[in-house]
Amino acid sequence: MLTLTHRYRIYPDFTQEQILIEWMEICRGAYNYALREIKDWCDSRKCPIDRCSLEKEYIISPELKFPGEIQQLNNLPKAKKEFPKLNEVPSQVLQQAIKQLHRGWQYFQQKGFGFPRLKKYGRFKSLLFPQFRENPVTNLHIKLPKIGAIPINLHRPIPTGFAVKQVRISRGADKWYASISLQCDVNVPNPTPYGYPIGVDVGLEKFLTTSEGILVKPPKFFKQLQSKLKLLQRRLKRKQRRSKNYEKQRLKVARIHHQIDNTRKDFHYKQAHTLCDAGDMIFMEDLDYRTSAKGMFGKQMLDAAFCQFRTIVKHVCWKRGKFFEVVDARGTSQECPECGGEVKKNLSVRVHNCPHCGYTTHRDVAAAQNIRNRGIKLIGTVGQTGRETACAVELPGTDESQSRQVAKSRQRVTRKPKK
Repeated sequence: MLTLTHRYRIYPDFTQEQILIEWMEICRGAYNYALREIKDWCDSRKCPIDRCSLEKEYIISPELKFPGEIQQLNNLPKAKKEFPKLNEVPSQVLQQAIKQLHRGWQYFQQKGFGFPRLKKYGRFKSLLFPQFRENPVTNLHIKLPKIGAIPINLHRPIPTGFAVKQVRISRGADKWYASISLQCDVNVPNPTPYGYPIGVDVGLEKFLTTSEGILVKPPKFFKQLQSKLKLLQRRLKRKQRRSKNYEKQRLKVARIHHQIDNTRKDFHYKQAHTLCDAGDMIFMEDLDYRTSAKGMFGKQMLDAAFCQFRTIVKHVCWKRGKFFEVVDARGTSQECPECGGEVKKNLSVRVHNCPHCGYTTHRDVAAAQNIRNRGIKLIGTVGQTGRETACAVELPGTDESQSRQVAKSRQRVTRKPKK
């Protein structure tokens, strides 16, 4: 089963927009009420029943079972009689709010951290319509229950053979989007290793460096708008909460964040397609960027969003039939890609100069070449792909006269971002 998600811009009128906002607030109330039941049950089990605090915790019968997902979903029809406003929201949309809570609870149970939090006003920003009797999407509109047809910008058509399974309506700043999940009963095999390999090293000085010697400067999306965002946030702090002027200023701040997110993601997709144009196998480092984001360069790391970039590269490679794999990142900058010797250097040294074989190149280029060499060695292991590949010489697009670790570059270059 193949599942794809396409996001489109929708344009609800004023009445439809107010209905969607009101539905989000009703779902937020149901979410918080269900979470309150779970928190009360947990608080009542913190200490022996004969010593419970009468001031800070509820006294709940020990025979009462945990308010699970099935129980809270079954309680919705009773709650609709007590709170008639719940009837305004489609029943399946309201059920998805409860299911969203229990997905977060299951994550907390598995990981041991991340207890679900109560959502404040305006923090519930999406609605999920999980089922449709017929295709709700046409070339001009998307039809939702109890709302009607909403204009949609179908900038790319729905692929032939795919059926619409669910639609999520989300709000970003003052813009509305519809994320449509499409399914087709086919099995698509994962791309197999073939063709020309490319290693990619990412960093703060250069956003990415390829094994071919291409260097891409970091665009610094957040830093360019940081001063403007700082001014708008200072003005927002002086406004009275929930007032009209507060909402106007909040939208201005949200638009800046939305612009930063869109430009960053657009840059990542363009660089991912450029890498796929340059090679057939893409190798990157297997790093946990969350650890680096907590250091002294945390803001720069979060601005570059390397984890998002790696995920996008993997997705684009899958769509275009390119092979993608991550390799061990330990010592990629301390190893010579030509002879394999150890060349220790600190971060201030930006040139790789091997004392063993005399190979000299940029530090990041040498790291990218080591990533490529490790990727070639990884896919050449027996049992990884069903075939043996001893070195880069045996892959298409390489020259036999070269060394066993360094492959010859193609006669093409990747596009560099405009300054």
